[in-house]
Amino acid sequence: MDFQHTTVLLEEAVDALAISEHAAGADRPLVYVDATLGGGGHTAKILSELIGNARLISFDQDAIAIAHAEERFAAEIASGQLTLVKANFDQLTEKLAALGVTEIAGIVYDLGVSSPQFDDGARGFSYKLTARLDMRMDQEQALTAYDVVNDYSFHDLQRIFYRYGEEPFAKQIARKIEQQREIAAIETTTELAELIKSALPQKVLKKKGHPAKQVFQALRIEVNHELEAAESSLSQAIELLQPGGRLAVITFHSLEDRLVKQLFKEKSEVNTPRGLPALPDAMKAELKLVTRKPIVSGDTELANNNRAHSAKLRVVEKQ
Repeated sequence: MDFQHTTVLLEEAVDALAISEHAAGADRPLVYVDATLGGGGHTAKILSELIGNARLISFDQDAIAIAHAEERFAAEIASGQLTLVKANFDQLTEKLAALGVTEIAGIVYDLGVSSPQFDDGARGFSYKLTARLDMRMDQEQALTAYDVVNDYSFHDLQRIFYRYGEEPFAKQIARKIEQQREIAAIETTTELAELIKSALPQKVLKKKGHPAKQVFQALRIEVNHELEAAESSLSQAIELLQPGGRLAVITFHSLEDRLVKQLFKEKSEVNTPRGLPALPDAMKAELKLVTRKPIVSGDTELANNNRAHSAKLRVVEKQ
């Protein structure tokens, strides 16, 4: 399968890692991490920026992404400059420790789903392409979207549609699914998309955007435990960063961005007692915000890549 993917905010995210600045003051080999290998855009860019004997470790739980990267970056892998790890990024600390790495100079996350995963109908991510309900980023895991749709209770479906999809008609859609599966199991993506449409009022169906988009997002997040994995991995990344190390995160929807924003805010603020003349080192914040407001795509990228419209990049530095 062709694994082509146009990486959003590529230059901005890699520039934010300040690789050349770190190299100038380094007294030992630096290690960088691409937590979301995908189509290899960030990995390729970081490799082109590495200086001396710095190295890159790239993670992905998708076997197809790993196989594509093994072919594309064969020379860099052979030289030891690049190491690929097939694992969910919530295993960051464990997998890096197994490679003898306990400290990193920078890490980038692209929390969007890779284009090839959406575009490959067989993966079951798309409401436009007919396939069995799947949505697994890691094809070896057991839970699929089919299981969620057909086995979760009405209340659990309503909860995830509302919480992860911010779907205002979560109750009506969950009820429609409950009624339909009493007749027969809901097997395919397009079958589910039509069922969602049938649960919505006409005024909603006339609005711009596909009516199934939010429910499909919610299912994908639930199947892959995306928010829990992201929060866990980001917390691990903060611990692993060496002083001056950078963490850059690209998000594509409000739930992800809110999680990242709140975590960065929590780690970059200290409640100083009133009247304290100077802030002791022990009380300093763990992180420093590099971007007060998120970086977004420019006009050229927006015109050339529709998936760039919702992208936001936030960057912090370890103090």
